[in-house]
Amino acid sequence: MDDFLEKCDEAKKFALVMDNPLIVHHYDADGVSAGALVCSAFEGKKYRRKCIKKLDDHAIEELKQEKEIIFVDLGGGNKRVNELQDVLIIDHHQTEGIEKFQINPLLFGLDGGKELCSASTAYCVFRKHADLAVVGAAGDMQMPLSGMNKWVADQGVENGEIVIEQDLRFYGRYCRNLIQFLAYSDDPYLPGISYREDKAEELLKDLGLNYENRIYADLNDEEKKTLISALARILIGTNRKTDLVGESYIFPKRPKNETYEANEFSTILNACGRHSKPDIGIRVCLGDESAYKEARELLRLHRKMLRDGINYASKNIQNLGNFYFLDGREIIDEGIIGIVIGMTLRGKKPIIGVSLGEEGSIKISGRCPKTSEKNMGALMKAATEELGGVGGGHTMAAGAAIPIDKLNEFLLFCGNYLK
Repeated sequence: MDDFLEKCDEAKKFALVMDNPLIVHHYDADGVSAGALVCSAFEGKKYRRKCIKKLDDHAIEELKQEKEIIFVDLGGGNKRVNELQDVLIIDHHQTEGIEKFQINPLLFGLDGGKELCSASTAYCVFRKHADLAVVGAAGDMQMPLSGMNKWVADQGVENGEIVIEQDLRFYGRYCRNLIQFLAYSDDPYLPGISYREDKAEELLKDLGLNYENRIYADLNDEEKKTLISALARILIGTNRKTDLVGESYIFPKRPKNETYEANEFSTILNACGRHSKPDIGIRVCLGDESAYKEARELLRLHRKMLRDGINYASKNIQNLGNFYFLDGREIIDEGIIGIVIGMTLRGKKPIIGVSLGEEGSIKISGRCPKTSEKNMGALMKAATEELGGVGGGHTMAAGAAIPIDKLNEFLLFCGNYLK
């Protein structure tokens, strides 16, 4: 940890002497929160910003004219960054053969898939916005926080940016009325209640809870215990009871809306980035209230697309022996295919999902259960090196883009690789 933080201090000095760097960040919740965090470090200084979906050969060629680049949440997986001029990489994905200045927890024996995301890594460099660091960790499914992520959160607690609570882990504790809070719970799914506002209202009536014009955060301790106990009874036999209560991270300096709690904040950033509006997400991160209304509209679209995608996945996942497969082409948008398969992960086998990508490509996402010994990032990298395209990621979550005519070969490669 000490060596890592010392290197982070060097990276900060290296970054802040740049005259007018281009900050290039990824488009998911972690990439957007990390990008905003790095931008905040350049307040009062010249910089430019660019959001991209993947760092492929086309992107590298476009960046060759840039004198100074800071890559955020990407850069460590493509050796061609070595062809660029002055470069700083702040990343947490699997990396190899990079000669440029890189801050990556994996290079210091820290797990970039579990205990540091790109936003929390960026915090270690610039020591600004611990709240955005935790948002990035939530977006990268690194909850509950551990290792260096926990250290970052503790820094936020000390400076008043973060409060840690033990509470129900459902989405919308501070922004949804109680009926919608229960009816539109995606994780965990509530049998007989999820997507049924009438049944959610019936449950609240049966429990004797006053729910009119109230959100979950309005409930007193006794009312919360009553509701949580009822939800636990509903979930008995579904293997999800342990998911009900856990650590929750709230941000007292933020408004009491979707930006007040880490999971809700990460979801609204995902909605912005994955629907091609990352600039709105950046503005929300940096406190621009005018961007929030636009972000909420994107969030409504995002959650509808997720529900539709999950419903489709529940009926169309195929068992291909060594892994499950979901063909979402022309059905599920490339921006959410990874989220959909992550939410439908089942059993002990990996799942791979595909959708149509940009410029005649196929977007691929892969997810592994925590108990699996498979390495999805290594799989994506090996497959794209053999078949063309670009890929990589973490052991449990990774992605790739391949030529549209290579899908069958890719699936055969995966079948052999995952034996």
